[in-house]
Amino acid sequence: MSTQAQGAPRWWRNEDWLAVIAGGLMILAVIAGWRPVFPAMKWKVVTDLAAGVSGKSLLALGVLGAVMGVISFAAMALTGGVSVSAFGGFAVVFVLGWLAQWIAGQSQINALGLEYVLFGLMLGLILNHTMTLPAWLRVAVRTEFYIKTGLVILGATILFHEMMEAGVLGLVQAGLVVTLVWGFTFRLAKKLRVDDEFAAMLSSAVSICGVSAAIATCGAIQGDRKKLSYVTSIVLIVAMPMMVVMPWLVKHFQIPDLVAGAWLGGTLDTSGSVVAAGQLISEKATKAGVIVKFSQNVLIGVAAFALSVWWSMRARKEKGTAQKVSVAVIWERFPKFVLGFIAASLVFSFVLDAGLVKEAKPILNSLRNFWFALAFVSIGLETHFGDLIKMEGGRPALAFLGGQAFNVVLTLILAWLLFGGVLVAVPNIK
Repeated sequence: MSTQAQGAPRWWRNEDWLAVIAGGLMILAVIAGWRPVFPAMKWKVVTDLAAGVSGKSLLALGVLGAVMGVISFAAMALTGGVSVSAFGGFAVVFVLGWLAQWIAGQSQINALGLEYVLFGLMLGLILNHTMTLPAWLRVAVRTEFYIKTGLVILGATILFHEMMEAGVLGLVQAGLVVTLVWGFTFRLAKKLRVDDEFAAMLSSAVSICGVSAAIATCGAIQGDRKKLSYVTSIVLIVAMPMMVVMPWLVKHFQIPDLVAGAWLGGTLDTSGSVVAAGQLISEKATKAGVIVKFSQNVLIGVAAFALSVWWSMRARKEKGTAQKVSVAVIWERFPKFVLGFIAASLVFSFVLDAGLVKEAKPILNSLRNFWFALAFVSIGLETHFGDLIKMEGGRPALAFLGGQAFNVVLTLILAWLLFGGVLVAVPNIK
């Protein structure tokens, strides 16, 4: 997966550890008082565009790009030989990542729930399919480093007390959905003759939280990036109609708002899409959806840890003999960025002052979004539709659609049982 020499690299050349260091440095800088200025990205009409390209906004963009560029170049240099020209490649990826967020910041686009991840992927795909990417640009396409760094920063925004406030019902539903849907999708994929790597990534994407879960899984099992690109593409394609159709079904069948919100939160892949779909129903549905989605997001780290151990413990046959698995093998395969994710969550949950946490959280969210934007642009830059269409004869797509259909039905039943007051008293969400 990473650009590495043969054999296990030293820890300072390991992409996971570098992501922990990169994300950790940014978190520590914010704790120490760094308050980066972010470029203006919210706009309604054409006349608002001046704010996005004002001197102040461009300066903020340049400073942030320089900081992230230095960190990324250092990681590139350590994981594989690069030249100074890689800065130019990073600049292109960074500008496309900013542009994706700026497009998604348009009020009407935002209201439709079209997030920057979609536009980042599209911009990367357009560039990749209209020109031959030069070597200095390709070297800056470091999808996993960007997403792992973003995931470490994400850990700082997932707080234990907020998880508890989300309620036992949200955690129960999230746990049941992740376990049952993951198992169903994996078995379905295997019946459709989809390989284990593909099946694991598809199952995580359907059952946990879409693209982020798929990438975390890919890191945990050291999977193939082409398969990850496929999963990313199908997640985004399927999510679009779901955001529109599900609220319509809620209104048509007069599903209670609380149940509807829990249904949305358990099936839609991002918090943004949950909010967008929930707003088409009611504020109560939106809050319930966010509660359930948050509960599922918390399980990213848990799932990555469990998958890494399971994948390492599986007996593999090489030349007719099973590979011996030891603690050292498990540690080697374990995704180290998960440790950064957990450490950041614990520090922000139990160590830091509540006022500092509240002040730092929106800053860290913005930083995380920039790293994720770089990742989605990179996925587009290394994805070819022709390869995706041919990949395993469309069987992974069938597995994903089958798993998602099961997810939609199962989550609706669980939402009705838990949030409909059938089994227990419903939470007081106004």
